[in-house]
Amino acid sequence: MISSDDRKNITNIIQNLILENRSKLSISGVLDVFSFDDQVVIVETELGLLTVKGENLRINKLSIDTSEVIVEGDISSLTYSDKETDKKNGSLFGKIFK
Repeated sequence: MISSDDRKNITNIIQNLILENRSKLSISGVLDVFSFDDQVVIVETELGLLTVKGENLRINKLSIDTSEVIVEGDISSLTYSDKETDKKNGSLFGKIFK
């Protein structure tokens, strides 16, 4: 559950996800790219971990200076998970392959 303090912090964060025709995803507010292959891309954003799943995925643009990432391919799902929850529940790879 998100506390009122967490809500205040979230409202100050600006993050955009722009999905064009399920083939091009522009993400702002990116802190780091944890892992990527042609089926899964996992990025750490200011609002939590974002998992992008699909086929033939590739990172077309990666700019940590501007906090932007562009993922292209056949995108089938976008899923957020809380950074703190992932730290408490074990490894990142354990969550992906469960």
